[in-house]
Amino acid sequence: MSVIDQLNLAAVQIDGRDNVAVALRPIAAGEVVEVAGRRISASEPIEQGHKIALVGLTAGEQVLRYGWPIGSATQGIAPGAHVHSHNVHTNLSGEEPYRYEPAQFPLPPVAADRWRFAGYERADGSVGTRNQVWVIPTVGCVGRTAQRLAAEANKRHGNSIDGVLAFAHPFGCSQLGDDLDGTARILASLACHPNAGGVLLLGLGCEENQLSALIERIPEPYRARMRTLGAQFSVDEMGEGATAIDELVEQAAADRRTDVGLSALRLGLKCGGSDGFSGLTANPLIGRAADAVVSAGGTALLTEIPEVFGAERLLMARARDEGTFHALVDLVNGFKAYFLSHGEPISENPSPGNVAGGITTLEEKSLGAVQKGGRAEVVDVLRYGERLRRPGLTILEAPGNDAVSTTALAAAGATLTLFSTGRGTPLGSPVPTMKLATNHGLAGRKPDWIDFDAGSVLDPGPLGGMDATAEALLDKICAVASGEPARNEVHEERDIAIWKRGVTL
Repeated sequence: MSVIDQLNLAAVQIDGRDNVAVALRPIAAGEVVEVAGRRISASEPIEQGHKIALVGLTAGEQVLRYGWPIGSATQGIAPGAHVHSHNVHTNLSGEEPYRYEPAQFPLPPVAADRWRFAGYERADGSVGTRNQVWVIPTVGCVGRTAQRLAAEANKRHGNSIDGVLAFAHPFGCSQLGDDLDGTARILASLACHPNAGGVLLLGLGCEENQLSALIERIPEPYRARMRTLGAQFSVDEMGEGATAIDELVEQAAADRRTDVGLSALRLGLKCGGSDGFSGLTANPLIGRAADAVVSAGGTALLTEIPEVFGAERLLMARARDEGTFHALVDLVNGFKAYFLSHGEPISENPSPGNVAGGITTLEEKSLGAVQKGGRAEVVDVLRYGERLRRPGLTILEAPGNDAVSTTALAAAGATLTLFSTGRGTPLGSPVPTMKLATNHGLAGRKPDWIDFDAGSVLDPGPLGGMDATAEALLDKICAVASGEPARNEVHEERDIAIWKRGVTL
């Protein structure tokens, strides 16, 4: 029985192998619910998004959701009992061996010509969803200067372009080695972004992240729409900065949107504040959108590597070749080693908000999270700060932290990010960051945060279900890509965060 067939029920069994079901609404103690042909009496209250046992489980037995283990029972669990962190423990412990066992998952057909958007075609062949001037400081010391320059420029230029944005951060000085390199790589990649019709690189002068070295990281063709300014070497950095921005705005203002297909879209895929519905609604819905874009020749970009632990084999099986498989293995095990080297267990997740929403273990969170990648072949693996190299589904190195990972997606070249959430967040990134609510309650409670209600995946009728909701989401994606502001843009929630891994001088 499919999920859609069970929509009139109080709880849903996602896969026929599962020994738990997910409550679609609060279930009272003593209430009898029907799930997949079984009549189960709830022995205790079950909150919406939480799990109820379909059968009796013994201590040590695997708990199955999505047809995969999400942990082991720590005690006997009776049918109808609440299954959660009080009676289930993760199976994850450390690095694992993996075998190359490729499998193919055919993509659903997509009417490629139906979905199009109006974007800005760039000289390198990429297409932006916005035409902005970005002010990127090399170091935190001039972050406020960058923000002041952008604010004044927006007063002068009104609506001649899509805005002048400043991306302040606290790094660029007192950093060494790989840590400094990571900061420089992220900033250099952002400077090449398709949504930036012009870029002002603003340095101080004495920082470790020297302006001259940063420019060397940027390919020559991108420098035609770039200006630089060292504040310590300027008599009037505000005046010189304003002049540089005015020149960039004048150049960018000549750009016009043109009609392009989904093949020109670069989708970032992200989740944050997940709940028990994330793997039922918003994440598989994002996966449908990603598959549609990839099928049309476009690009999807999945990150949050610690949130694939326990589900990584699903991605590894879809690697396009053995080299891509080994790159993904190195990335996953390298991230596990990163945790262990700092004395932290790799399963130190889910967050308190995730637990409150019904997610019990990292495996459960990961099995829901990887659904954002749909069924597409994994064509590439990127390290932190690297930029997209080819269309298709790419896996990007970055932690799960919302601000850091959305920044990494933008730096890699995502021109629009889909962000699923069951708890809600106003956070945004340098690019349009569309929030998809996993449930109707959040969408109704936080309309200023939410761009799309994915709860309709579980609604009956012609406007509900996965197919109709996926079509509606693709319509919304194209509208936002064509210039309709995402909620993060309306509220000017557009920041960057850089992954800090090394020592500070």
